[in-house]
Parts: sequence; structure tokens; C-alpha cells
Amino acid sequence: MIKLLLLASLGLLAAAADPKPKPFDCGTNTEHASPDFLKSIQALHGGANNGSPAARAALVARDKDNNSAIAVEAVFHIVAKTGETADITNDMPSAQLDALNAAYKDYGISFTLKNVTWTTNDAWAVGDGSSDLDMKKALRQGTYRTLNIYFQTDLSGGVLGRCTLPAKLSGPSPDPGVYASDGCNVNANTMPAGNMDGYNKGKTAVHETGHWMGLLHTFEGNSCDGSGDYIDDTPQEAQSTDGCPDSPPKSTCPSQSGSDKNDPIHNYMDYSTDACYTGFTALQHDRMHAMYNMYRDGN
Repeated sequence: MIKLLLLASLGLLAAAADPKPKPFDCGTNTEHASPDFLKSIQALHGGANNGSPAARAALVARDKDNNSAIAVEAVFHIVAKTGETADITNDMPSAQLDALNAAYKDYGISFTLKNVTWTTNDAWAVGDGSSDLDMKKALRQGTYRTLNIYFQTDLSGGVLGRCTLPAKLSGPSPDPGVYASDGCNVNANTMPAGNMDGYNKGKTAVHETGHWMGLLHTFEGNSCDGSGDYIDDTPQEAQSTDGCPDSPPKSTCPSQSGSDKNDPIHNYMDYSTDACYTGFTALQHDRMHAMYNMYRDGN
């Protein structure tokens, strides 16, 4: 009996010491997109023949100069549970800003940190249900062009992050529901030097900001058929990536046409570990600029 207990204890210790990080998960997909947004990306993907206002506006936005630089003002909100404030140090927000700028600098997008707020609130640090909207109504700053990221120490839903896709603001003043909820929720421990092994180089916020700029997951739809993420130069991908499976290469749609039959595991819009990410594609660059021009610029 003693031997069995010892073996069981050793097994628990081995499990606790397992360096393999938990799989990345994000709470954003097309189910959270507005009909206007979906019509826009369909138009940009070649389905503009329906003549809807969203389709026409998307094509106008696409035809603007995609090489023009986009300068985004950002506000970071650090929201911690009582007793967990020490986990997030004062230099982590600036390191996170550096991670954002390093990821987006080759795509004509830069970020300036306008403010950092620090809040201790047990309910807001989880962000479950109505408390999430209460938090954003109380803390959100800036306009629809301002990226608000809420770094919560105990983010709910079993995800490392989630973010709002851009949506149309109606009327002379911002739609209260769309405007107030706009922004990204990110597990605070994913910031650089955080305690989330495998995901502590700040790339979760990079991924979520991609959604805020109008991108979908590279594996959207989880199928080798269909439109996927509505972007032609991201290979079709039927399953999100866990880790960084580059040897052998991960290929969930080996029969797809084109020269690259491997999954885009190094793309920021997959679910890879932070060290695996390297960038976006040329058409993702164009999509972010088109969506920003259409939905956020001037609002």
C-alpha cells in the first residue's frame, strides 16, 4: 500500500512539473460578428454582387491606400483579484506594448499607450456575465479608434482571450451597446514575463488585437471546404494548432490546391504557442487596413 501511495504521489508530482502548456483558446468567432461585418468580409472575398451597403462600403474601404500607416491609441486596464495584484508588475504593460509594436510594425500599424489603469475588483477580474459590461462601462476610454485591452487575472470562460470584431456604429453618436463593449479581454498572465507557460511573451494580446482589426481565425469553420477566414493567402486549416508542430509539419487539409499544403501554424491568428508565431500574410495586412478604414477610422 505504501509503495502504491508513493507511486501515485510521484505521478502527481510529474503531472505538476509537466512543461507542456495548456492549449490556447480564444472566445472570438463568426458567431460574435455583426451581419454588417459578415457582408463586408464576403464582399472583400469576392461576393460583392449583392450590392448591399455593407458590400459597397467594404469595397470603398479596400480601395483606400492600404499602405497608409495606421496609428492606434491604446489603453491597458489591469484588473486583478484581491491578493493577485503582485503577479502583474509595473513594467509588464510597457513590455506588452513593445510586443504589439514588434508584431505589427511590418504591416503599417503602430500602437501608442495613452494610459494604464489599475483596478482591484474580484468580480471584474473574472469578467463573467454582466460584470464584464459593468467593468467596460466604468473603465473604457477614448473613441472607437482606441484599443482598450482589459488584462484580467482570472478571465472566465476557459479562454486566454476574446475580443470584439469591428461593427457599424449607427446614428450621430456611437451605438451604446457596440461602443461600450468594444475591446479585448486578455488573461493578464499572458503579458511578457507572466506566469502562463508557453503564452507569456505577449502574443495573446497580438492575436486578440488581430480580431479587433477585423481578422478571423485561420481555421475559421474548421473545414477544408468553404470560405474559412475569407482570406486567400492563408492556407485552409481544419483544426486549430496546439503548440508548434513543425516536425513533421501539421497539415489538416493535405488535398487542398496550391503550393502550401501545410497549416499556417506561424500565423498570429492560429492557436500556436507564443514562440511559434512569426507574422501575418500580405492579404491579412490588406484586410486589417480595409476594416480599420471602414469601421474605426473617423469614429
